[in-house]
Amino acid sequence: MAREAGLAHDDLMAVSAPVLCVWRHPRPVGAAGRCIGRTDLPVDPRKAKRLAHRIRRHARRLSLPREVHTSPLRRSAEVGRWLARWGWVHHIDATLAEIDFGAWDGQRWEAIGEPAISAWCNDLAHHRGHGGESVSDLFDRCAGWLARTAGPPVRCVVGHAGWINAARRLRQGGGPPLAASDWPAAPAYCERLDLC
Repeated sequence: MAREAGLAHDDLMAVSAPVLCVWRHPRPVGAAGRCIGRTDLPVDPRKAKRLAHRIRRHARRLSLPREVHTSPLRRSAEVGRWLARWGWVHHIDATLAEIDFGAWDGQRWEAIGEPAISAWCNDLAHHRGHGGESVSDLFDRCAGWLARTAGPPVRCVVGHAGWINAARRLRQGGGPPLAASDWPAAPAYCERLDLC
């Protein structure tokens, strides 16, 4: 794992890293029933602003730096743009994007079909039948970002469910699950997770 950073999973866990305050983005418009990874769906501006207010209050309460890291996808970046309007530094980084589902991205799950989905679920770590990233690729990308940003200060991140789950497993010393049954449930929209 972490091939880009030249680190093994165990080495990554040994890197001194502060808590990450990670929020999942607001619910995107038009996502229901669809495979959404890199599909750049909008969010309700009021929901993006509401989450930005929550992040700002949390940072103020803990005296965190006024910086936020987001992916370039609108459902994440719109929250960062609100914070930037209020004087925050907004770092946009493609490394924080959701998994790339290739040809599946944006498609309705029923159009993808049960056989293709079952093949993916049975080899979750390595399957690339959709032509995009495997879950192992997502973990490599996530591990690289965690290694690159290790060390103080505490970082505020607005992320995506897949990226957040990968970061959570990496922080707990795990790697990509081999089967979908081992993949954790997605955090709720706008939920905060503090990752040590």
